[in-house]
Amino acid sequence: GGGGGGGGPTWDLTHSLAPYLDRHLVFPLLEFIQALAIYPDSDLLEAKISLLSQTNMVDFAMDIYKHLHSKGGGSDVVPAQMKERRLVVVTELKTLKQAASRVVEFLSDPERVKALRSSGTDRDATLAFLQTEHGIGSEDVEALYKYAKFQYECGNYSVAAEFLYFYRTIARDAEKSFKALWGKFAAEILMQNWGEAMEDLMRLKDVIDATHFPSAVEQLQQRTWLAHWSLFVFFNHENGRNAILDLFLNERYLNTIQTNARHLLRYLAAAALCNRRRRALIPAVVNAVAQETADALAASGEEESTKQDPICAFLEALYVRHDLEEAQATLAACDAVLASDFFLVGLRQEFAENSRMYIFESYCRVHKTIDLSEFAGTLGMGVDEAERWILEMIRSDRISARLDAERGVVVMASPYPTPMDRIVERVKGLHQRTEAIAAAVHSRGYA
Repeated sequence: GGGGGGGGPTWDLTHSLAPYLDRHLVFPLLEFIQALAIYPDSDLLEAKISLLSQTNMVDFAMDIYKHLHSKGGGSDVVPAQMKERRLVVVTELKTLKQAASRVVEFLSDPERVKALRSSGTDRDATLAFLQTEHGIGSEDVEALYKYAKFQYECGNYSVAAEFLYFYRTIARDAEKSFKALWGKFAAEILMQNWGEAMEDLMRLKDVIDATHFPSAVEQLQQRTWLAHWSLFVFFNHENGRNAILDLFLNERYLNTIQTNARHLLRYLAAAALCNRRRRALIPAVVNAVAQETADALAASGEEESTKQDPICAFLEALYVRHDLEEAQATLAACDAVLASDFFLVGLRQEFAENSRMYIFESYCRVHKTIDLSEFAGTLGMGVDEAERWILEMIRSDRISARLDAERGVVVMASPYPTPMDRIVERVKGLHQRTEAIAAAVHSRGYA
């Protein structure tokens, strides 16, 4: 979404994100924006029914249908096609369960599964063991894949994740194994198992990088999907703020975002601004945002962009144009965006504190010694409030500054970033480039 101020539909990215997400992953986003009441409730209920109609979650769809139509004063009688769909799903579930029964029975015994996992045998040896000892052949393994996929579509994510994990350990079909990894990743996200989800995310990244796809476009598409799905992990996992910077600033993924998904720059910008330990990466993020602005202006032919995301606009105002008043003026729109973004709503307070701090530091770099009352006006605060805020920042070592209360001025003690910050980030950059070169050499068969 583009458009004017506020955090309503104009800045809502659900329409931009949804095409790159699995249907089940879209549902939490719809639940979130429904609670915000920025769209008509009936429209969102219809969207949910439409979404669910393409899954096997028929009981859930029926409940929403009843709720939607009873609210409108109409009949809450479920349409015959929904009831018929339910019968089809139940019948097919029984058929698939029967076809996979030998493997399911094996997996229901934790001791046998544990013994198999700890044996350390390779895939062929495992398949031979299952065939000899338990009568489980390749057709049973493929039946498990279909059953797991169907369970996922029914919303039984725990069962699906368990079966898909086992399938991947013994499957010979590389393409299906890849799809199974995507399915397990989605299931772990929906169960909010962020540790498992992060591991699956990194596995997918490695597989996508190492796979010879029929075309570069297909590989680009896979990376685009992964970048979108990763948002669930990055903004929930304890190390997510670091991981999103590492992935999105990786040359391949930055190219993916700039080519296919420019709306994701919002998340890169927000993560950078809320990760003070990695602040030395802010210039790289600013460059990416500025490049996007230049491309958008070149494409539209307009002198200025009226559709720029407020969080990206804040970065440019502060670090490209060095206009502190403009940066301060964008903060209200930034807060509205954060409040109405499923992934960023938890960053509101941190973003507000950090953005105020970055404005303060920029102000100090320009003025060296700054007048407290003048600075308070720039930040839209009272003088006493500004003084308390600066003292708290100094006491908690969030900023290196000295407050001279008698003169009513603030003096910054050290510039940003430190030389060590720059060295650490340069080494990280060199390491990433080395990995990329090694992967490219390996993919061409030279190693």
